[in-house]
Order: sequence, then C-alpha cells, then structure tokens
Amino acid sequence: MACDSSTCQSGCYRDDDSAAEDGQRRRENGGGSNCGSGGYGLCIKCKVNEAMATTDPAVAGGSGDGGRFCADCFRSNLFGKFRFAVTSNAMISPSDNVLVAFSGGSSSRVALQFVHEMQHKAQKNFDASRDRLLPVFGVGVAYIDERAIYPVASNDFDRSVNEMELITASLAPPKKQFFIVPIENLYSTDSAVGRQKLTELLDAVDDVTGKEDLVHYLQMQSLQKVAFENGYTKIMLGTCTYRIACHVLEATVKGQGFSLAADIQYVDARSRVPVVLPLRDCLSEELKMLCSLERLRTTEAFQQPRTGINGLIASFVRVLKDDNPSRESTIVRTAGKLTPFSFNRIPEDGDHSNQLASKRRQKKYNLKPNESLPPDSYCLICNSPLKKSPDTNSTISEHTCPSCQYQILPKDLRTLENFISLLPASLTAQVDNSYVNQKLLRDQIRDFLLSDSDDGT
Repeated sequence: MACDSSTCQSGCYRDDDSAAEDGQRRRENGGGSNCGSGGYGLCIKCKVNEAMATTDPAVAGGSGDGGRFCADCFRSNLFGKFRFAVTSNAMISPSDNVLVAFSGGSSSRVALQFVHEMQHKAQKNFDASRDRLLPVFGVGVAYIDERAIYPVASNDFDRSVNEMELITASLAPPKKQFFIVPIENLYSTDSAVGRQKLTELLDAVDDVTGKEDLVHYLQMQSLQKVAFENGYTKIMLGTCTYRIACHVLEATVKGQGFSLAADIQYVDARSRVPVVLPLRDCLSEELKMLCSLERLRTTEAFQQPRTGINGLIASFVRVLKDDNPSRESTIVRTAGKLTPFSFNRIPEDGDHSNQLASKRRQKKYNLKPNESLPPDSYCLICNSPLKKSPDTNSTISEHTCPSCQYQILPKDLRTLENFISLLPASLTAQVDNSYVNQKLLRDQIRDFLLSDSDDGT
C-alpha cells in the first residue's frame, strides 16, 4: 500500500522530526540529489535521498513503494505498516509470549525481524526505566517439519535448519527459543506411529486440492500444539497481501464464502492460541526487496509448489499483478469489507490498552463483528465457522463445511468411519456429539446392556 504525508496510517510521517533535520543539514552541506542527476527522482518522504531504482513493476508502480522511496524510507515505511497493524489491533501486549511461524522464506523472515526489533526496543525501555512495571513480551520461533509428507534430502534439510538456527540466534538478546516440530507429532511422540497414521490419513483423500488443504490444516494444528504446550499466547504468521489475495479467490471457488471473512482479518482468536497477521498489508515483492537490501538470510529449500485449484489460483494472481500491480491489494481490500466474526479480535482479558486499541480500530474502519455465531460451530477438519449449528443427533457430515465434505471426506460411508478415526485427537476433540463419539459411547455401554435372556426370569 502506497504511503504519503496525506494518507499515511502507519505513523511514519508523524515521527519525521529527525529525518527532516537530517535533510536540512544535507541541503546546507550541498548533499542530496535532484531529479535530473540520477534519473529516478527524490524520495517522496525525506525529499533528500534518491529514490531506489527497481525494475519490478509490482514494487515500482501500483501499490508498491520501491520506486518512490529511498532505501531508508522504504524500510521505515514497511516497518510502519507492521507496527501499525500490531498496535491498532492490539496484537501484542507486554505480558505476551509470541511464537513466530518460520518457513525460511522472505515473508516469515521479515515478520521475525520486525517483531524482534519491537521486542529489543521494549527491552531497552525496560532496562532504562526505574519502576520496571511493564514486562517485555517473549518471542519464540517454530518450524514445522513436513518430511513425513514431502521428502527432502537429509543434507538439504540439515543445512536449511542450521541456517534457521543461526538466524534465530543472531536476533538475541532477548534470547529466542527455536522449535523444530515434526508434523507427525500431532499423533504421537513416536515418529514411526505418527508417520504411519499420517500417511494413511492423506492416502484416504483422493482430491489433490483437498489433500493439500488438509496438510495446511495439520500445520496450523501443529503450531497450536507447540504454542499451547510451551506457554505461548499468540502465533504470528508472515502472511502477506499476495497470499491473502490467493486465499480469497481459492475460498470463493471452493464454496467457502461464508467463512472467508474469518481467515483474512488481522486477528483470528477462534483457536486456543490466537493467530495474528501483521504483514497483511505488505506486498511479497516489498518483503523480498527488504531481505535483499538488508541481506536478511532466507532459505527456500522447503518451499513446496502449490497444486490443484490452489496452484491455478496462485498462477492466476501472479498474472493479474504482472499486468496491473495494484490488483492483489484491490482483491484484499474488497474482501476486507466482509463482516468479521466475533473471534476476529483479541479477547478482552482485563488489559485496558488492548480493549481501547480494538475499539478504536472498529470505530475507525466501521467494523461490526458478527456476534450471532455460537462459539462451538466450527468445521471438524478446517475449523471454519459453520452457517448452521449441528444438533445433538447430527451426522459427521453436518460437523464439516461444504468444502471439506466435497474435497476431503471420503464419499464411501464404509470408509468414512476409518478416515475420522485417523484424524488427530486435537481435531476430533472439538466435537462433543460427533458421529465418532456417539459410536464410541455405544460400544462402551454395549457390554452393560441386558439381553432378552438375561431378564432375570
């Protein structure tokens, strides 16, 4: 999203005193540049340094800022978007413990870098204060190991994981714990048992898109598990504008229109550990450019190509933004007008600063959350909110959304029961009156029922 002095929402123009003084000193000393010297013009923010040269149309034009700012102001503006998203949505409080989902790519790398800088500044303020009333929020890093699904050469895996550990260690102090979480640990700490069940579960899904979506849902469950077990109170994803634009179209094609608003907000608190998206308004090209400018180390060894409907949509959005770079932002802004759900904000926990930030944002953007949805009406598999709450005697299909029914659940009722039994307990535990739980209950009480021959006569 482009930023100038009249439309800036990140605060980067309201804290410009030092930049203005520096610019004045440069002018007095004959520094700076002009529009004719380098051919790129002056930075629209500091009006002193030359704007960056970029050949990427998605950054130079449309909603990108690479061709309008100098390197320093470009960086400041991008961090301003991140900081504004965090503060205006009350994503992080001093008492929080934030777990950053790290894949090694540019988006998660920038998210980790920016949250570290906020933590480092809070630590400096804490050390300099006399009363030390406000604690400093903690930061951890988690990588989901998917080798049980997507095999990777051991040398490549070890090299990339070692790179991630070095990146995490370089961002101390404060120290950040790094977790490597095998996705099969959703089932058991015994890797062999977990891998077998996971393989059987995925083999039971015939649809390519459904299988890829199911892997994504298991990833999120893995993050929830490691966050909850280690005392983290927020999960931070590096989801950027491009990824959200893709999800908007994917959800539309898959028939997930009712739940779409739940997935594209800054905050998603429907699970035990709330999920936050502070890079929602940042373009992927901007994030890649920042990594290049600041030489932030990334690793792409684990990036899996998207397939099925997801692959087609990803290619389509890339074509759209190549033709007109502002289109991905337009898709996200248009979808952002959908009514959010009650869980698309940080729960009120007595922290008045969080409550005020949430209320200010709702008033500013005229957001009116949907309060009518019961808190237990979620899809058994993808956790999407359901339009209709299942009743007590409902079947398993009524506990899933239409998309999961069509793309993931087996069509043969004889294999459906086995499929549900292969789901991790963290998913099936969400449904108290599910088909599976009813069957288990019947099996448990069958031994205690009297037969006709045991009536005592």
